[in-house]
Amino acid sequence: MTQITLYIVANETGSGIDQPRLSGGDRIAIECIRRWAKRVDLINIFTGKSGLSMYRRYITEGVNFIITSHFTFKKPSLIHLLLFEFSSLLGGVIAALSISKVPDKAIIYSASDFLPDSIPAWMMKKRFRNAKWIATFFLFAPNPFSKESPYRGIRRLNGFLYYTSQLFARAIIRKYADMVWVTNELDRWRFIDNKRFTPDKVVAVRGGVDFKTPSLIPEPKKKRFDAVFIGRFHPQKGVLKLIDMWKYVCERKKDAKLAVIGVGELEGEVKAKIKKYGLENNVFLFGFKDGVEKIKIFKESKIVVHPAIYDSGGMAACEAMACGLPGVSFDLPALKTYYPKGMLKTPCFDLEKFAENILRLLNNEELYREMSNDALDWAREWDWDTRATYLFNKVVETLE
Repeated sequence: MTQITLYIVANETGSGIDQPRLSGGDRIAIECIRRWAKRVDLINIFTGKSGLSMYRRYITEGVNFIITSHFTFKKPSLIHLLLFEFSSLLGGVIAALSISKVPDKAIIYSASDFLPDSIPAWMMKKRFRNAKWIATFFLFAPNPFSKESPYRGIRRLNGFLYYTSQLFARAIIRKYADMVWVTNELDRWRFIDNKRFTPDKVVAVRGGVDFKTPSLIPEPKKKRFDAVFIGRFHPQKGVLKLIDMWKYVCERKKDAKLAVIGVGELEGEVKAKIKKYGLENNVFLFGFKDGVEKIKIFKESKIVVHPAIYDSGGMAACEAMACGLPGVSFDLPALKTYYPKGMLKTPCFDLEKFAENILRLLNNEELYREMSNDALDWAREWDWDTRATYLFNKVVETLE
């Protein structure tokens, strides 16, 4: 056991929404904490009521929870989200100020760049100079007025608030953090300045997958679904475009079936599009699934679709690739290093070409077999036990 005390600042976790959900950043924190708990003295987790509910589904021992906010709501709206952000920020600040001292080997880990996580972590770093701050910055917010921004119409305000708040978080991280964890190599070089942040101080986390459980679940005799999507119902994830492109697939293959795993703010619009196109017998919504339930759906599917229109990676697709599913995505810059193989890339944002790539994989057995093998090889490198050990070694490095 290493004599280290970890302070996980995760006030943003769960976003205050009273239903199961899990972001990529949450998954990274949870999988690492589960494996690190036996290797350190103590892990303190600052989080709200929705975060507590999420963490307790996966972590039952080896951690100490400090509840910073009790604000939750059933359905997201801008007002609710703003109230949650204020409540979480205030609670996080109070919790950070309530700490009277920290051990010599203390690590502060902010689980996201959102202000309820980054500001309390920054305050703790300023108060306790001996502590080391590992800041996470898993997505550079798009300029809400740029063509590439997924925030349109009434959601442009959300995008503006996200973008401007991140400018502040980015400034304090650049000045005070001892190490930064990003998602991919492209974002890594956006932080490296060879002054405060040398290459060894910026880590491309990438993510991880459970590579063991899929091998314990038998393959079904027949696949039920031609493709599966897993992700948040969020403008960045391209879930509305997914329904548009599935309409194109069904024009060529009338019985094509798509499994959709996830929840989020666009759920009503997704359902409306399915009804508009008459795809009730072609698209099946499963809501939030995890663990064995999720893997069973992967096993019943032939390919994984990753239609993100703005993303830093998206490790959920790799969970399906660990089951041997090849993928189809848009050719986003971040995905060139994030998914260098096992995934057919489509010109951005050609929905008909995306549909054609889906059909290519479904109809070409040789291509499918080759891509499936590539997907398995790539996913094997993401095993969580290996990734968590690598990241723990980076934690230790900050203390040297």
